[in-house]
Amino acid sequence: MRVIFAGTPDFAATHLQALLDANIEIVAVYTQPDRPAGRGKKLTPSPVKQLASEHNIDVYQPINFKEQTDRDQLAALKPDLMVVVAYGLLLPQSVLDIPTHGCINSHASLLPRWRGAAPIQRAIEAGDLATGVTVMQMEAGLDTGPMIKKAETPIMPSDTGGSLHDRLASIGSQAIVDVVKQFASEATILKEIQDDTLTCYASKLSKDEALIDWHQPADVILRKIKAFNPVPMCFTLLGDSRIRILDAQIYPQNHYSIPGTVLAVNNMGIMIACGKEALVLQSVQIPGKKPMAVTDLLNGKHPFEENYVLASEL
Repeated sequence: MRVIFAGTPDFAATHLQALLDANIEIVAVYTQPDRPAGRGKKLTPSPVKQLASEHNIDVYQPINFKEQTDRDQLAALKPDLMVVVAYGLLLPQSVLDIPTHGCINSHASLLPRWRGAAPIQRAIEAGDLATGVTVMQMEAGLDTGPMIKKAETPIMPSDTGGSLHDRLASIGSQAIVDVVKQFASEATILKEIQDDTLTCYASKLSKDEALIDWHQPADVILRKIKAFNPVPMCFTLLGDSRIRILDAQIYPQNHYSIPGTVLAVNNMGIMIACGKEALVLQSVQIPGKKPMAVTDLLNGKHPFEENYVLASEL
């Protein structure tokens, strides 16, 4: 099997490493062009490119596949199969048709539940009890192809976007290796058509939606805090300062305060009134400081005062 791998972030690099560990021949890697990163905005290769370079695998970085020369270059590699994981490009049918066995994709959702850019975070935010990875045969649509293999995992109360990302990267890596081996053995590949009526769109995360709306119920806010940790990280406004909130817990207290009111600042933590019940902040990051436990924050100078009302709008 001549396999081409297409992917960009850490999630994809974990899959590529698993394929390499399984001694699957990767004849080339496709990834997004280098992007500016860090304070110096230095052009930085993607995690997939870095891994491919370490293994002396040829790397291609087209902006898209609209140019015929890019499609011809791919065809010249004579791929049997293309594995696509978080590549960042919607591949046209003309590209999907190039490999002998087409293109397969590892998507971090139990399809058809969450299609789109942020299925991991949206599953936590929605309160789903379980999620997983689906390996599918790719079509020109967004995550619409027939499903080949699923691997499920529960979403634990302690899970964050970060912890679930890492677990799904591991689960998906094994699933993609299994499916590639199926193709290599020329076994019959069973595929299940997705039910479009069961799908939700997992829209890309934005920094603006990370601002906490204290008018929402405490459980809804807590799910978002966990889903958006570590990126883009939920925050609240205290005057002109953005206070990042990494973790909290629900305090089932009825109150008649304006949502966003600081109800208490004591050894229990910092309690904030929500639209229903309250949240006790557990871990925060104030401007210019590293993330810290609220118990440590309260041992020094801090900006929180009882009865202060935190804004819910920019």
